Amino acid sequence: MKKLCLLNVLFAILGVAAAEAAPLVVTSSNTTPNQLLVYSTGGQLLQTIPTGGNGGVSGNAGGIETNGNLTAVVNFGSLNVSIFEAGSGGLVMKQLITTISSPVSLAFGNNHLYILGTTEVESHRIAGTTVGAFADGEVQLLVADGSAAQVGVVSGQLVITEKSNMIETVNLLQGGAISGTAKAVQGIPSNVNTPFGMATRGNNAYVTIAHANEISLVQDGAIVALTSSGTQSAPCWLTLAGPYLFSSNSPSMSLSRYFVYQERIVQDVAVAATLDGDPTDIASAAGFVAVVDGNGPLSHLSIFSLDSSSGNLSLLQAADVISSAANGVAIVAGQ
Repeated sequence: MKKLCLLNVLFAILGVAAAEAAPLVVTSSNTTPNQLLVYSTGGQLLQTIPTGGNGGVSGNAGGIETNGNLTAVVNFGSLNVSIFEAGSGGLVMKQLITTISSPVSLAFGNNHLYILGTTEVESHRIAGTTVGAFADGEVQLLVADGSAAQVGVVSGQLVITEKSNMIETVNLLQGGAISGTAKAVQGIPSNVNTPFGMATRGNNAYVTIAHANEISLVQDGAIVALTSSGTQSAPCWLTLAGPYLFSSNSPSMSLSRYFVYQERIVQDVAVAATLDGDPTDIASAAGFVAVVDGNGPLSHLSIFSLDSSSGNLSLLQAADVISSAANGVAIVAGQ
């Protein structure tokens, strides 16, 4: 009897742990005031949490990023970034970080949070689960005309896109702070037209050149490969899931799947999924792919399960329509 009681207690503990570890999908209302919207992977709205700031950003990706239990959200209209922490009761507001310029995109890496603004990029050191209130590095963008789109982390550098036809890098110090000046990526093609989104891993940054219908590979500050998006127009935003690279295409309102290896980017499936509107961001983690799209004043959140062996996507229960131009999407993977 005592063994059975112990087993029941153990199963109950494991059940609670499994429930706490369930992945969550997050986006923001991008309104004034701004709100973080927290969904289950089945599309159920679980939380609506004020960010303490104002939205208003567009034409960007990475406006929400996660790292372990931390979730960061841009508040474009109030020049600050909200930091949330996940716990047993859901996500809780933890900090509000003032930024140098209006924030559009975020990236975690090297014990830092990197914040891309309209004119500058800045680095904030993370100690435990606390993000430093003040930047330990700051670099002005090369164009700095408000067209900044996304920031990503590669080995020893940041890669940054500005839609005014600029892809640039910023070097990182050994501790992870940014330093020096921004430098244009070498080998930018002559037909470059609106660099938008990216996905990074190791020393690779996959960057879309949306209006040229191309995806490029940046390594060591230079473009080393290009591939066409084929029948799908304007690949804008990207996410990596194992050997697969998914692009969200506007105005084709679709997702394409690519196979990436070494310096190759090969389109595997032109239309891996269709959407209800123009995609504005995409994310993947924990066996899921999430996409937020816009359709006039409304948005939709699509959540797919990902078959890791085949790369196939299966649409799960659709989330409710979002009654605003939502910005950013990320998956909070269970810990």
